[in-house]
Amino acid sequence: MPESAAAQGITGAPSLPPRPLLEALAGREGMGAGQRRLVLLWGQLGDFDSLEYAQALAGARSRLERAGIQVLAFGIGNEAGRQRFCAFTGLPLAWLQAVPDATLHQALELYPGLQLPIGPWGNLLLMCAGLGSPGTLREVLRGYTGDRRAPQLIDEETVIQAPPLPPLRGSLFAKAGGRGFQRPFELATLRLRNMGEVLGHWRTYVPHDAFLTQRGGTFLLDGDNTLLYVHRDRGILGFAEAMAQPLRFLEPYLGA
Repeated sequence: MPESAAAQGITGAPSLPPRPLLEALAGREGMGAGQRRLVLLWGQLGDFDSLEYAQALAGARSRLERAGIQVLAFGIGNEAGRQRFCAFTGLPLAWLQAVPDATLHQALELYPGLQLPIGPWGNLLLMCAGLGSPGTLREVLRGYTGDRRAPQLIDEETVIQAPPLPPLRGSLFAKAGGRGFQRPFELATLRLRNMGEVLGHWRTYVPHDAFLTQRGGTFLLDGDNTLLYVHRDRGILGFAEAMAQPLRFLEPYLGA
């Protein structure tokens, strides 16, 4: 299971962020001490986790801005990928920095993923099957079966384009499962849409394959640079401690 903040010692005595993280933030507008900062480390911009996390953040943008929480994500890719990623997910461009490799991830000791001598694609496929990627299969299944603990994801009048499926209106999910929670196939449909976007523009999102298995992390810093929350991803589709509500850790800091 992914480690919680408490498991990583964030409760009790104040803990400072790793030095490489503070160095990465140094000189970046709005990311210095004095305000709360949410810093994300993502793998490839074409990774399932990167897209899904960005979409969750984009949906919470107004609440994050009202709470004065500054956001910056570092994702592996290039400028063309950054531009397309933000246009597709709705994430503000100012919230994303493209980095060419996993140097910062490694400095922060984030999980590089499975590293068997079979190349990045072989390792990625094994991780998708659950090897060296705890919780992945369970999370994939949740996308198909639905989850009453999770919020509804698609409005009634929204039309989802997720080839090879025909266009799907949100009301179809209500007929199949109800309203007010994540219905069966709802999340799986959004993931299919994300996959179609990435595969259709693969080399824009993933300029090279060396870091296909690299996992990310979440760091929430207070104004005095103490750590309020840390999550280090341990597998594919494990970017949050509670995937049903991936931004739940922010609730104490967002206000009403």
